[in-house]
This record gives sequence, C-alpha cells and structure tokens, in this order.
Amino acid sequence: MKLPTVNIWAVRAIYRFEMARTWRTLLQSIVSPVISTSLYFVVFGAAIGSRITEVEGIGYGSFIVPGLIMLSLLTHSISNASFGIYFPRFTGTIYELLSAPVSYGEIVLSYVGAAATKSIILGLVILATAALFVPLRVEHPAWMLLFLVLTAVTFSLFGFIVGIWADGFERLQLVPMLIITPLTFLGGSFYSIDMLPPFWRTVTLFNPVVYLVSGFRWSFFGIADVGVGVSLAMTLAFLAICLAVVAWIFKTGYRLKS
Repeated sequence: MKLPTVNIWAVRAIYRFEMARTWRTLLQSIVSPVISTSLYFVVFGAAIGSRITEVEGIGYGSFIVPGLIMLSLLTHSISNASFGIYFPRFTGTIYELLSAPVSYGEIVLSYVGAAATKSIILGLVILATAALFVPLRVEHPAWMLLFLVLTAVTFSLFGFIVGIWADGFERLQLVPMLIITPLTFLGGSFYSIDMLPPFWRTVTLFNPVVYLVSGFRWSFFGIADVGVGVSLAMTLAFLAICLAVVAWIFKTGYRLKS
C-alpha cells in the first residue's frame, strides 16, 4: 500500500507566512504576555504570597508558575490558531487555498503547527521570565516538554475549530476570554484543589483544565492534584476529539463551502 505523501513546500509556505505574522506583531505576541505574567508575580506575590508562604511544601510564587504558563499557553494557542484560519475566510482567500493542490491535512498541519510553535516559544519565554522572580526546578523536563507540546497542539486544534465556527471577530475572543480563562483560573492554576471543601473539589474535577495544570505542575515539582497518567490520558482524549471534529469539518465543508 502506497503511503500518502506530504506537500512539504506547501506546508512550509503557509507555516512561514503564519510565523512571519508573529515577528511583525512581536509586541502583541510575545512582549505583552511576558509583561502580564510579570504583573501576576508582582500582584500575587505581594498580595497573596505574603499570606500563603507555601503550598504542599512549595513556595507560593514557584507554585503558580505552571498555572501561569498554562494560562498563557491555552489562551494564545486558541487565539493564534483561530485568527490564522479565520482571516483567510474573512478575506475570501480560503477558497484559493481549498482549490490549490494542498490536502486538508496539510492545511491543518500548517496552521496548527504555526500556532503551536508560537505558543511553545511563548511558554518557554514565560518560564525564563518566571525564573527571574522565583526559584524554579523542573524535576521531569521530558514530561514538561511533552505536556507543553501536547497542550499547545491540542488547543491550537481547538482554536482552528473556533476560527472555522466564528462568524465575526467578536466570536474569536468569546471562547478564550469567557470560557478558557475562567476555567483556567478555577482549574487550580493559583491553588491546589485539595484546599477546597470536598463538594467543590468534586465539582472542580469536571473542569478539564484541572488535569492539564496538574500534570504540568507535576513535571516541575513532582506533586499533582490528580495522577499524571490521568492528566496525560485526558489531554490525549481532548486531542482525539479535536482531530475528529476537524476531520468532520473538512468532510462536510462546514462554514468552508458557503
């Protein structure tokens, strides 16, 4: 059986075009999130860190680093991927892309790959910035990179879906600002869910972001609110769901052929 070939030149062209947009908007893409993260450390470190010195034996400033990285990773993965595919739809150039000798898989690979790359770079920059404020250690660097890459790819795919679904620029911000950000704040980014009363701890376990933050924090400090295997399984499950939805979109032409 002949394996399908990948049009490397087409993937590379779209990928480079999307990455070039990041360097043109460097202030918004990289500098702004780094400044926001620094403000989190200043505010949370001064206001809360003075009252909560440690969480599970970890200094509070260090404890919130994985949550801050995950917050930026989720929101920017969705924003980058959704805008990347929505803009061609808005200008009408998406039809030229769909009629070109480029497969659907290559289109997804290009846009999602570029969005995930931007998010991974941002996550590493924020990690380096955090190291200037608090002492950090990464006990499982390979796992840290695995969770970083998987989360960036998964939510870039989710952002791709949002970009197809959105019928206006307002909707592009609806999901990351009104859904993902609150879920991240309530998902143990700035606290351990073990600190919650039993009822709310159970409710919190229905928040999928809990598993992302918990697994990512485990890679840093070896502590987690849920098992690392469960965190990895939930991430892979969401990735599989996003892949299935993207496949359905291209199969049916949802919001692409109308």
